[in-house]
Amino acid sequence: MVAEKPDQPSRRPGRSIALALTAVFSATIAVATIFSIPLPPPLYEITWAPAIYLALGALTDPVTAFAATGFGSFVGEAFNVSFKGGGSPIYPAGMVWARAPEVLIIAWAKNKGNKALVLAMVAATVYETLAFFFSDWYFYTAGLFQYQVTPGYSPLVLASFDFGTLADLAYIPVALAVIRAARPSFKRLGFD
Repeated sequence: MVAEKPDQPSRRPGRSIALALTAVFSATIAVATIFSIPLPPPLYEITWAPAIYLALGALTDPVTAFAATGFGSFVGEAFNVSFKGGGSPIYPAGMVWARAPEVLIIAWAKNKGNKALVLAMVAATVYETLAFFFSDWYFYTAGLFQYQVTPGYSPLVLASFDFGTLADLAYIPVALAVIRAARPSFKRLGFD
């Protein structure tokens, strides 16, 4: 039996490390969601958070990335709806529905090379866009959660503004730079 060297991290990080990273990155994603670029309705904002959670999906395990993205997105968007005005009370849940699964797509590709990682980030952003689009289309059609159809526009046309979310593709190079810079530190913590 070969003993592990004490200065080498174990293959998996401990629960306390995963919990600490979840807390730190939840707060970081919340703040990056709160400090957003305002847009006219129905989009309301572009946030700084995508670069963070896109990188997090490749740097940590899927559970940590999913939890941090879900909690941070919910808290940040709940603050925006409550204190900045605008938007529906369903938006915080919608952010979780659209953002948190993105990191699972990225986590799947994180060890498959840079091309696969970039394609996964593109696929994750497309997923987020479609998650917003289909739910908003339904909400406009059914008149749920303060969604009102503007006269002269169909629910499909109003929901199509969600394709503006594809602007998050611009965060992929930033996320790749963060991954490159932070990967050694995350490996020392035990994340592969």
